[in-house]
Amino acid sequence: MELDERKLTILEAIIRTYLETGEPVGSRTISKYTALNLSSATIRNEMSDLEEMGYIVQPHTSAGRIPSDKGYRLYVDHLVKEKTQQVTALNSLMIYKTNRMEEILKQVVRMLAANTQYTTMISAPSYKRNKVKFIQLSKLNERQLLNVVVIEGNIVKNHIIDLTENIDEESVLKLNLLLNTRLNGLTLADINLGLISNIKEEAGIHSEIISEVLDTIADVIRAETDEDMEIYTSGANNIFKYPELSDSEKASRLITTLEEKDLLADFVKDTEQKEEKGDTGIQVYIGEESPVEAMKDCSVVTATYELGDGMQGTIGIIGPKRMDYEKVMNNLKSLKTSLTEMFKEDKPPENKVDSGKK
Repeated sequence: MELDERKLTILEAIIRTYLETGEPVGSRTISKYTALNLSSATIRNEMSDLEEMGYIVQPHTSAGRIPSDKGYRLYVDHLVKEKTQQVTALNSLMIYKTNRMEEILKQVVRMLAANTQYTTMISAPSYKRNKVKFIQLSKLNERQLLNVVVIEGNIVKNHIIDLTENIDEESVLKLNLLLNTRLNGLTLADINLGLISNIKEEAGIHSEIISEVLDTIADVIRAETDEDMEIYTSGANNIFKYPELSDSEKASRLITTLEEKDLLADFVKDTEQKEEKGDTGIQVYIGEESPVEAMKDCSVVTATYELGDGMQGTIGIIGPKRMDYEKVMNNLKSLKTSLTEMFKEDKPPENKVDSGKK
């Protein structure tokens, strides 16, 4: 069964109405909402098809329908296509004072929470452009290699690679030359699937060694990136405005997650990994798509912002699955302009001493 234009229009009407009311939506409501000029009976038939296809569900007998996670996903994907060109990562901002940075981030989450009436979070920017500086493979014995990876800042990671067969010194030398020639000066984001495939092809029978080296590079860069991540939150009490989240057990788990910043870091890491794979812009997690268990009843919208020179952070907005996605995305768009203006004001004049209080 295909999702034709009429079904799409009815599905969108159901979702938009449910976002506004929080109540199951009936066919009579949709007949007044849409400009299709269809009878309630025809709309009921279309809603039945949508339910069979998994886009809407009937929570109770004789009740109207509400969107399923699949329905929300279709709606969000359609919105994202429209908004991606408008809402992108925050670009080319400069930070001059750590205390000013913290103040602005706290202002941002408070502003977002007030404007959206949802819960918000933002991670402080950290350096995401750590480059490979040097790789050294050395034979320990007939069945083991010592893999040493050095990244910018002279951060070193040692890893022992177990071999399934012996490798001679000449082959080790060739692998060192291959790895350093192809990978030196690259960030983790630069090491794409095409490059990995080419390196493995050149390594021939030793391609598994290449895989282990690449895993070590990823581990050391991510470990350095994730260290001491600062995350600021606001609007936790907004959870209680939505009946589907205000159940005492659900709300308790969600508030605990907001307080334990290590759990929120899972969202930041997930967003960063999608950035590395080229999936840029806004990320939307609906229900079960969330990497955090306590947020399986929520929707979370995240966006990566950049401050130049590889400095990146993540903004997140957490709410019910009937979240006003369009409003959330528009708020993220406005945020770029607001932050840009803030940092322009904070920029000290060239060749002048900052006269602020010490």
